[in-house]
Amino acid sequence: MMDTEAMTPARVVETYKPDILKLAAYIPWFMQKKGQQAAVNYGQDGIATHSVSFPVYDSNLLRFVKDAENTIFIDPNYRYVYARYHIRNTQDELSLIQKAGIGQMNVLGGILSNYVLGGRVKGTLWSRAAQDGVFLAILTKAKELIEFWESEKADTGEKNE
Repeated sequence: MMDTEAMTPARVVETYKPDILKLAAYIPWFMQKKGQQAAVNYGQDGIATHSVSFPVYDSNLLRFVKDAENTIFIDPNYRYVYARYHIRNTQDELSLIQKAGIGQMNVLGGILSNYVLGGRVKGTLWSRAAQDGVFLAILTKAKELIEFWESEKADTGEKNE
């Protein structure tokens, strides 16, 4: 993960666009899943009385997590973003996502990393991010920023750097 605040908008677009396009394919699915659970706890046939129940995730959610893990967005030091911007809860995350500009693409990556990497340890994070609309907000904001800055570049006739 890089510090996008020090990059030009054209460089941010060039760096992040391929990964955003790959992940943007999940936007329609996340729109459907907002407010719904993307995982169920397996505890059928009385297993819960003798064993620990475990989450069974939607295959689209698992595919998204796997694709997201292999993008420039993922930052193992995502906790620094949370500390720097005083993020304490989902409302803070959604508010920051909404306010993000092209120079804060690393902030979007930090929030995405919290859920993608944190979900490896705490199983409810992936499902919660889908249900609360955090994944959807990140993807739509990132796509919106890239599209805006590409149109700005086209309007000014700017060449690729």
